[in-house]
Amino acid sequence: MAEYQTKVQQHKVDAVDRYKERFGDAKDFVFTDFRGLSVAQISELRDKLAEQQAEYRVIKNSYAQLAFAQLGAPDELAGFFEGPTAVAIARAESNTVVKALFEFGKESSLEIKGALIEGNVFDKSQAEAYSKLPTREELLAKLMAGMQAPLQNFVYTLNAVPQKLVRTLKAVADQKAGE
Repeated sequence: MAEYQTKVQQHKVDAVDRYKERFGDAKDFVFTDFRGLSVAQISELRDKLAEQQAEYRVIKNSYAQLAFAQLGAPDELAGFFEGPTAVAIARAESNTVVKALFEFGKESSLEIKGALIEGNVFDKSQAEAYSKLPTREELLAKLMAGMQAPLQNFVYTLNAVPQKLVRTLKAVADQKAGE
């Protein structure tokens, strides 16, 4: 008796490979339910995310799930692949991408399912908390301001001594000129 073999169609294998190629060079992903969005709204969202160096793609759940599994993603992602799913693929900083998605969701029916950030699976509430954190640029600006403050105070102190001396000499000169 012949052994039963399943035959996988080549176009399905190619589709999973395309997903792996698209997902392979990104580090962070945000999964959304796009039900109720018009084509114009999705185009607007794509434009907003393109400014953040991210792309927004509607995905086929089964292919995407296979691609993520083959890329070694955590098993907890399976819950995000239920119902209509689109993924925001962040190529740069994901904080701004998540923030943009939540802001867009306030104005529309976009629903964030969760995220995969730096290999960690975030549910909706964790992703929302992540979006409220300061961006990398904001943290660097605060760090630089903190590092600059002591030096700036030192310069002001050094400057105060000659300024006080000049004002004192000016007052003495005015007093002598008045006599």
